[in-house]
Amino acid sequence: MTLAALDEKVPEGTILAPDQKSEAMLRLLTCGSVDDGKSTLIGRLLWDAAGVTEDQRAAVMHASHARGVNGEKIDFSLLLDGLQAEREQGITIDIAWRYFETERRRFVIIDSPGHEQYTRNMATGASHADIAILLVDARHGVKRQTRRHAAICNLVGIKKVILAVNKMDQIDWSEEGYRAIEADFQKLAEKFSFAEITSIPVAALTGANVAARSAEMPWYSGPTLLDYLENVDPKTVAEDVPFRMPVQLVLRAADDFRGYAGTVTSGKITVGDRVVDARSGLGATLRRISTMSGDQPFATSGDAVTLVLDTDLDISRGAVLSEVKRRPVNADVIEARLVWLAETPFDPEAGYLLRSATDLTPVTSMSVSALVDFETLGSTPAHECNVNDIADCRILLGRATALDLFSELPFTGNFVLVNAIDGATVAGGVISWVQAGSAAADDVDENVLVLDRARLAGLCSDLGNSPADSTEFERRAQEVAILLRSAGVPVLIDTDQ
Repeated sequence: MTLAALDEKVPEGTILAPDQKSEAMLRLLTCGSVDDGKSTLIGRLLWDAAGVTEDQRAAVMHASHARGVNGEKIDFSLLLDGLQAEREQGITIDIAWRYFETERRRFVIIDSPGHEQYTRNMATGASHADIAILLVDARHGVKRQTRRHAAICNLVGIKKVILAVNKMDQIDWSEEGYRAIEADFQKLAEKFSFAEITSIPVAALTGANVAARSAEMPWYSGPTLLDYLENVDPKTVAEDVPFRMPVQLVLRAADDFRGYAGTVTSGKITVGDRVVDARSGLGATLRRISTMSGDQPFATSGDAVTLVLDTDLDISRGAVLSEVKRRPVNADVIEARLVWLAETPFDPEAGYLLRSATDLTPVTSMSVSALVDFETLGSTPAHECNVNDIADCRILLGRATALDLFSELPFTGNFVLVNAIDGATVAGGVISWVQAGSAAADDVDENVLVLDRARLAGLCSDLGNSPADSTEFERRAQEVAILLRSAGVPVLIDTDQ
C-alpha cells in the first residue's frame, strides 16, 4: 500500500480478525461516481456472504421499511452508510470500513465516497487497498468521476481492478450494453499501469453475480464477485526487491543496548547481513533481530522489528536502513505526480514540507508542469493546481533525503506534502524521477536564501564539527527554514562544513 501517511491510523470501527487468517487478508476498495451503487453492492455482498449478524439483519430490515422500502426489498446501503448525514442524504461522505470473512478469506472493505468534493477521503481509502472495485452504472457508462477514481487508483499503485458494471437489471440484462462499457473502460485503462482488469456484470439490488450466479445473464461465464475475491492473489510486488527499513525509533536500554526499531517495507534481512544508512553512508553488520516474540534469524516485508548492529550508527528517526548494493537515492530534487487535496490552491510562495516514510524534509521550491485531463487522461501543460487536481510537479528539497522510485518500491517512493505552518496535509504523491546528490549553493536560483554555517554563525556559534554537532546544526537550520518559508522566503540548507 501506498500513500499510507495520508492516514496512518486504522479507522475506528475496523474489526481485527484472528491471526490464523492474516495471510489470506484482502483489503478491498470500492470506488466510482456518485449513485453508481457502491454502498448497495457491498451491503449486498455482506448480506449474502454471511457478513451480517441476525440482529444487524433485523435492524436493516426495520430501517428499510421505515424509509419506505416496500415488500421484500432491503436498503443494503444501510450496512455501510454510518453517519447521520449520509443516511439523510443517501450518499457516502466518509470512508466506511467493514470486516467480514468467509471460509476461504478475511476481508477488510473500504467503501469510498463518489462525490468530487470528497475525493480526499477516496484517496485516503485507496492508499490502504490491495484491489479496487470500480463501479459503473450500466445506464450511464464511464463518467468523469470514474476516470478520476481510476487515475487515483493507478497513482497509489493499485494493480488489480474489478470493473463492476452495476444495475444490469435496469438495462434488461443487455450483453451489448455491458460489452460497450467494458470496451470503453479497457481503452481508458491503456493510459494506466494496471496489471489485471476483471469485468463483472452485476445487479446489487437483486444479488445477480454478487455472491450467486445470475440466471438472467446466461451469456456471462466468468466468476461471481465473491468467487473472484475469494481466489484472487493480491500480491503484485516482485519477490527480489531490495531491503528497506525506515527507522521509526532508536531504542536504548541498560547494558549498552542500542537498537533501531521500524517496520521492514521491502525485501529481506538476515542476521550477519551488512546494512547501511542511505543518507550518511554509515554501515554495520546485523547482529540481532529482536521482536516481541524474541529474536528471529531473519525479517521480511511487513515485520516490525528492532535491529541490533555490531557498530553504533549516529542515526535517528527518518534514516532508512538498506542493503549495501541496492540503496535508495540520496535525492534533493524529485519529479512526482500528486493529487492536490487541500481546498487552498497550490502556492509556489508558500512553505511546504515533504513527509516520506518516517522523515520530514523542508521543500525549498516547487513548480507544477502539467495537469491530468480527466476527459482524455492525457497531460495538459499548467502551472497551477487546485483541489482534486492530479498534477505533475518538480520539487527541490532543502536537504538530501533517501528515496526510491514509486514504480520500483512503492512504500519508500511515495510522500505527502504538508503545510509548514499548521502541518495540514495538502497533497499526496508518488516519485517518478530523482536526482542524487546535494545541490551546491552556487547551483540554486539567486532568489533562494542559503542557510549555511557562515550565515548562521551567531545562532550556531556553540557548535563544533562532531557528528552530534552537525545533527544539531541541521535541526536549528530547519527550524529557521520553516519560519522563513512560512513568510514566503525560498530557503536551501547547506550542511557542508
